[in-house]
Amino acid sequence: MKRVEITEKAAEIVRQLQAKHGDLIFHQSGGCCDGSAPMIFEKGDMYLDESDILLGEVEGVNFYMNQDQFEYWKHTHLTVNVTEGRGASFSLEIPLGLRFLIHSRLLTEEEASFFNPK
Repeated sequence: MKRVEITEKAAEIVRQLQAKHGDLIFHQSGGCCDGSAPMIFEKGDMYLDESDILLGEVEGVNFYMNQDQFEYWKHTHLTVNVTEGRGASFSLEIPLGLRFLIHSRLLTEEEASFFNPK
């Protein structure tokens, strides 16, 4: 069972970025410049600390979210997608004229009991 997944179109872009930049990480931003958006960085270019939670892996890339942000999203399943248009961030897909975005839905009862046991 996965908390975060990725569309094939977005996975294609991730593979292109991996070929160019090597190891990567996703981090779901907390809403500054680009609102609340998934951003992708070269591994090591984003400072992670104990307040960042690993939600899973998509296309071989770890997906993190800050604990404070996670409190708002903990009842949702996330799907990373990509769309045309420039975001206002330092995410690696921006020079391609693309930006990653999140589609969310509430967890099913089964998923909720698995991911958020009481």
